[in-house]
Amino acid sequence: MNIVVVAGTNRTGSRTRSIAGAIMNRYAGIAGVTVQLLDLATLPLDLLSPEAYGTKPAAFAPFAEAVLASDGLHIVTPEYNGGMPGALKLFIDHLPFPESFERRPVCFTGVAAGRWGALRPIEQLQGVFGYRNAYQLPDRVFISGATKALGEDGWPVEPHVSTLLAAQVTHFVQFCEAVKPLR
Repeated sequence: MNIVVVAGTNRTGSRTRSIAGAIMNRYAGIAGVTVQLLDLATLPLDLLSPEAYGTKPAAFAPFAEAVLASDGLHIVTPEYNGGMPGALKLFIDHLPFPESFERRPVCFTGVAAGRWGALRPIEQLQGVFGYRNAYQLPDRVFISGATKALGEDGWPVEPHVSTLLAAQVTHFVQFCEAVKPLR
């Protein structure tokens, strides 16, 4: 099983990238699971060109190929101004339609400095992925107070959130296996 973790911001040194790395480590510890990171901080700048909608930059191909080869996508998103980061929406908009998300399992983890833990961007993402007919794991994890919520390893220090995130990783692997015959 191939899980792709998407660090949903292009901000350098983000907490989103830290938690995405910690999540990857959890997946790597599960037998039979390979994991890959798509760090939106490495998106090609050419993707911003209006021409990119017609002809994708060659440097974007590895991003699209990783999504298409995945058995599931784990999206980790921060909250910027009450919504998902523009880089994440740009990434989604440039992926092949409809095959990138059609019947593909996806799950969401939110990271925010505020008290709601990126609830709003996750709800936005659920609408986008629902529109694109993705299978969505109902276990969402919201990490609030991110400036203090993550340990040195990027994993949540609060026991309740740590337990929820560990369960989300386990449940997502099970979910991907369960929906595989439906893809």
